[in-house]
Amino acid sequence: METETKVQLDFESAYQRLKDVVNRTPLQYNQRLSERYGCEIYLKREDLQIVRSYKLRGAYNMISQLGADKLTNGVVCASAGNHAQGVAYSCKKLGIKGVIFMPEITPKQKVKQTEMFGNGNIQIVLTGDTFDDCLREALAYTEAHGMTFIPPFDDYRVISGQGTVGVEIMQDLPDVEAVIVPVGGGGLAAGTGSYLKQQNPNILVLGVEPEGAPSMVEAMRMGQPVTLDKINRFVDGAAVKRIGQLTYEIGSKLLDDMQLVPEGKVCTSILKLYNEDAIVVEPAGALSVAALDVYKDRIKGKKVVCIISGGNNDIDRMQEIKEKSLLYEGLKHYFIITFPQRPGALKLFVNSVLSPTDDITRFEFIKKTERESGPALVGIELKSADDYKGLLQRMHAHRFGIKVLNEDPTLFEYLV
Repeated sequence: METETKVQLDFESAYQRLKDVVNRTPLQYNQRLSERYGCEIYLKREDLQIVRSYKLRGAYNMISQLGADKLTNGVVCASAGNHAQGVAYSCKKLGIKGVIFMPEITPKQKVKQTEMFGNGNIQIVLTGDTFDDCLREALAYTEAHGMTFIPPFDDYRVISGQGTVGVEIMQDLPDVEAVIVPVGGGGLAAGTGSYLKQQNPNILVLGVEPEGAPSMVEAMRMGQPVTLDKINRFVDGAAVKRIGQLTYEIGSKLLDDMQLVPEGKVCTSILKLYNEDAIVVEPAGALSVAALDVYKDRIKGKKVVCIISGGNNDIDRMQEIKEKSLLYEGLKHYFIITFPQRPGALKLFVNSVLSPTDDITRFEFIKKTERESGPALVGIELKSADDYKGLLQRMHAHRFGIKVLNEDPTLFEYLV
């Protein structure tokens, strides 16, 4: 496998092929993060790429190497996001036709972005409720029309293109000591990691996946790619049920470590990058920064690069992102509260149970009749996570019956 990989992965040719096509994204020193973690932290800003993610690199590198006959027939891909935009831009740049399959549930913003980058050279087909449904249709269409399928990660040409992120990192920071790479299908980690290790085997290549989609972690544990029964799709750019075969074979040999981070932690990182650094990232783009806490002992005193893989974040998701962050940080709690059937119970709750810094963000009776009020769904936001214990003590002291929904995922999902 090692000999084959060296032959098949060609980063220098990919770099030359891409240098006049993609943006050479900046490598920016981040003082806030550097001071917090006691090292030098640089952000590789792939969110500033033409299509706002690194995916253009792999897509263009593969498509531009196709023979004239295949280019004439056109290309097909299946994607709900960044890969679709990379393929669309490549089709316009090369003057070829492309058919892009996207799930019917794809947000309109992503569909419009893909149409914009394709600018008349692509056709978008919305089909199926899931990516897997969409993929099946795309592969069948490819076969029926004699076109070429462009996979999102599991191809040497795609991996080589993604590896040009590593080429740029080494050019800008030759003495880099550690690189934290987000892992979804594994193309970025396999490509960038391979190039970095070729240049300096001592560079730490540290991978990170969302907790709800541990495809590489499970593959490394089992010794081969496995299909996960279900995944949390929130970190959509890195949520895949099965790691690629090639990307696993390459990545599992070069990754020095793989860690998982909770989706709520990712949301906190998104908000901090926006509020403190004025950087807009998508959930997958925040993974490397979200992993700094779990890697802090390994990176202390080193020169570290966090790859910000993309910035395609829909503004409509920001309320959900804030909510998940508050829940993760212990600042937002939901309860089913049974109020004592006596006059002034609600007033007592507001005046004596809540502290001056507690805020009711949601209140609705689950069942209410003319004669009495049933239990209520109540959301409370705290100023500090340390305030939670006191809140519970005051509820019990004043004889309010409570059920903590944060501790019951099924009921939480149903009611909240």
